[in-house]
Parts: sequence; C-alpha cells; structure tokens
Amino acid sequence: MAFPDLRAELTCSICKDIYTNPVTLTCGHSFCHVCVTRTWENQEEREYSCPECRHGFRVRPELKRTLRMCNMAESFRSTHPEQEEVGILCTYCIQSPVPAAKTCLMCEASLCETHLEVHSKSAEHVLTEPTTSLGNRKCSVHKKVLEYYCSEDAACICVSCSLAGEHRGHQVETLNEASEKKMEKMRNILQKLTSKREEAEKRVQSLQELRREVHKRAAGVTEEVTDLIRGILKQLEAVEKQVLSKISRQEEQVLLRVSDLIQQLEIMKEDLSKKMSHIEELCNMTDPLTVLQEWKSDSADYCDTEEGDNKDRERDDKKVHAIGDLDVGLISVTLHSGLAGIVTGVKRPLHVTANILRGVNTTSEMLLDINKGSDMLLDVNTAGNHVTVSGHMKTVFWSRINQKRPETPVRFLHNQVLSFSSFSSGRHYWEVESSKLGEWKVGMAYPSIVRKGRQSVIGFNNKSWGMGRLNNQYSVMHDSHRIQLPHRPSSRRFGIFLDYKVGRLSFYDLCDPIRHLHTFTATFTEPLHAVFWVFGGNAWLSI
Repeated sequence: MAFPDLRAELTCSICKDIYTNPVTLTCGHSFCHVCVTRTWENQEEREYSCPECRHGFRVRPELKRTLRMCNMAESFRSTHPEQEEVGILCTYCIQSPVPAAKTCLMCEASLCETHLEVHSKSAEHVLTEPTTSLGNRKCSVHKKVLEYYCSEDAACICVSCSLAGEHRGHQVETLNEASEKKMEKMRNILQKLTSKREEAEKRVQSLQELRREVHKRAAGVTEEVTDLIRGILKQLEAVEKQVLSKISRQEEQVLLRVSDLIQQLEIMKEDLSKKMSHIEELCNMTDPLTVLQEWKSDSADYCDTEEGDNKDRERDDKKVHAIGDLDVGLISVTLHSGLAGIVTGVKRPLHVTANILRGVNTTSEMLLDINKGSDMLLDVNTAGNHVTVSGHMKTVFWSRINQKRPETPVRFLHNQVLSFSSFSSGRHYWEVESSKLGEWKVGMAYPSIVRKGRQSVIGFNNKSWGMGRLNNQYSVMHDSHRIQLPHRPSSRRFGIFLDYKVGRLSFYDLCDPIRHLHTFTATFTEPLHAVFWVFGGNAWLSI
C-alpha cells in the first residue's frame, strides 16, 4: 500500500490526524477515542450517531479499542515523524497530503489554496482557520453552523435557534460582535493582570534586593560582632592582668608586714625563753642565800615584764591590726571600672552586646555584686542658696547670686546639697567629676546631719565623711579631723566605693592605673546620702 493511502487509512476523520488510541464503532468506522467522545458530548442525550456515516444509536455505544489499528498508527508515527508536523491537511488532496489553508464549516472540509479557489463563494459557506473540531461548531439540535451568540443565556446558537428555537426573542448578536466584546473585556482584564504582574515583579525584585541587603548586613554584623568579641576578650585579659597584679602586690605588702611582725615576735620568744630558763635554774637551787641574791638582782627586770604584758599585748594587737587585709574595695573598683569601660565601648557599636555583657555582674558575688549609682540625682530641696543644680539634677555649681530659696528644715545654709537616694545595705559604687578651679568636697552623710552653721559642712561633724580640695590641697575629713593626702590626684575623676555592712567608705583616683586615696572605717547606724559642697570661682561637681 502506498504511503498516502496508508496515511488515509490511519487518519481520524474528525481531527484529520493519525489515530491516537483508536476505537471502532459497530458501523465499522474508527476514530480517536477523545475525538468521538468530545463529539458526542456536544449532542443531546440519547441522540448518538457516527460522525462519519450519521448512523444513529439508541444508547451510547461502548467504545472498543482497536489494538491492531493502534499498533499500526504507532508504527506509522515512528517511521514517519516528519509528517506529524504537517498539521491539518487538505481533505481533497488524496494523492499527496497538502496543508489546509481554510476549513469550511458548511462542507465540513479543510481546503488547500488550490481547492479554496474553486470552492463556492456563497454566504452559506463559512470559512475559518484550519480546524478539526467541527462537531462543536454546529448546533446539536438543528445541525446548522453556529453563527450567533445569545447574551441572555451566554450560548452560541444557529439561526434556527434564534428564529424558532428556545432562544427566540432573546437578544442575540453575531459571533464576531460578541467575540469582539468578549475580547475587549479580556484585554481590559489582561491589562489589569499585566499591571498586577508587573507590580508583583517589582515587589519580587524589591524583596530580592532586600534579601541581598539582609545577607550583606548580616555578613557585616557578623564580622563586626566577631571583631568586637575578640576585642572584648583582649580587654578582659588586660583587666584580668591588672586586677591580678593588684592582688599580687597587696598580697606581697600584707605578707611583708606579717613577716616583720613574726620576726619581732620570734625575738621576743627567744628573750622570754632565756628568762624562763634562768628562773627555772633559781627554782632548782637549794641554797636560799643564792636564790635571794640572784632574785634581788633580776627582780626589777621580771617585774617590768609582768607589768608590761598588757601593754605588749595591746601593742601587738595594734601591730596585727595595722597589717590589714587585702583592699577589696580597690580590687572591686579596678575590676568594675575595667569592665564598665568595656561595656561603654561596646554600647556604641552594638547595644545588644552591651546588654549581654552586663550579665557578667553576676559572675562574682564577692567583687562584682555592686550597685552602680549612675542614676543618682541631687535633691534641690536640700540645696543651699549659693549653689545651683543642673536640669538633669546630676551637677552642682557654686553661685555668687543668692538663689533665695525658701528656708526649710532640710535645706543647708552652706553651699551643700544631698542626693535623693540613700544606701542602707549592700555595696555601692559611683563616680564624680570635679572642676579644675575652685574648692569642693564630696562624700557621704547621714540624713540627721545638721543644716546650719559650720558643723553642717562635710567632715566637720561625726555624721559625714568626705574628700576634697581646699586651698589647692587634697585631704579627707571626718568629725573635724583633717588628713592631707600623701599624693596629689592626677585626674579630676574620682570613684567612691561604699560597703555598708562591712563599714568601709573608700575614695579612688580614676587615673590609669586606678589609685587608692583613702578608706574610712565605721559602724554605720543610719542610711547614707551622697553629699556635695562647692565654693568659689567656677567650682562644680558632676555625677
């Protein structure tokens, strides 16, 4: 059998293509399973017929797959793959397949350019683009070409449906008119969808840019944090070295004093041992005269020894007390100041890391359990008339002008002011900065301190302890006793450390390295307020 004849035998009369899953009806005609099923779906119920010979069936026939024809179609496709690209072929070109140019809905035939020229040009012959879907282009009731569109029922109808069928009297229009209106709506929808898609595309691009930016920022922050942590570790090592060095030096100083006292006691022990041996010898003598004569010569020395026992013990106790202990305040302030410096540096580049770093305050109950008085404020109600307090209530200035504040029981007549907050337990540390000129004092005081007269000034009573600069000299004061500091502070920043329970109030020069200035020891019986005194020139103190 020739190639064109074989192709014709294997071509579905509905889709005009090689069979796909072919089935055969009882009338003997074969079709693609999809093609004949789709054709029947467009026919009314119980009106099934063969698309080729129009043979009718009372019930929908069972579609049986033709295995031999299926194998032949598959074999033909595999041996002639190029023919599948031809598409819809001309119905009348039997000898050699030619692509169709148009399809006539009236004739249900596809025509090439040659056959199209001799085709009837009457209006009844409706030409469309080549198609194989002819079943759905005719009315299933009147078997006429669908030419109109019913707007009320949204259905494509033939002329008979419009004149005498169920769509009679309905508003109808040609398929071209209806199609154009539908396409206009679709174009509007398409335009809106296009705008939405463009907007979505812009958002996608924006999010992609944001993702790249987040990756970039995350990489930068990661590098910053890594460098920050490394820097913190180095600073911590430096703080550790500094604190351990202070502990070591204090240990050496205390042990040196202990060694000196031990040496003195060893000499005393040796002298006492000699005296004891001599007395034992006298006790063992049998000659009374010798005993009395020997005792007469040594009795004065032995009597002095007995009388001096109490004095020696008191002197030894003072020496032991003078040895002292490690200055925990200095160690704490050094450690706290070093860590605070690290925290301050960390706050600037990364606030979150600073918050984490504050957690180290719980690592040492002994040295870091300190309440920092950075939130300390000045009580203007206690301020004398020749001092002014800043708006943030952390700085006090000496003023030539009398502020003429109302006189109250809590207001000082001198240039002095107390803090709002007080301390009655625990450890506390705060810092103060002083002016370069003028005179000033800073310290702690009981709230029961008198408010009038010279005895109300810091250090001139037994209810206040202070350190300050007077006549360009630095000294500490308590209960009218003044002790000049052996070393002049090298900075204008000072740390104050209060251990209320132990009864220690220490002052430190916040130079580098931090230097201990003085420590007061007392048994505190009242809450303690910070107290400030300024006088002359541009004198000021700031928390």
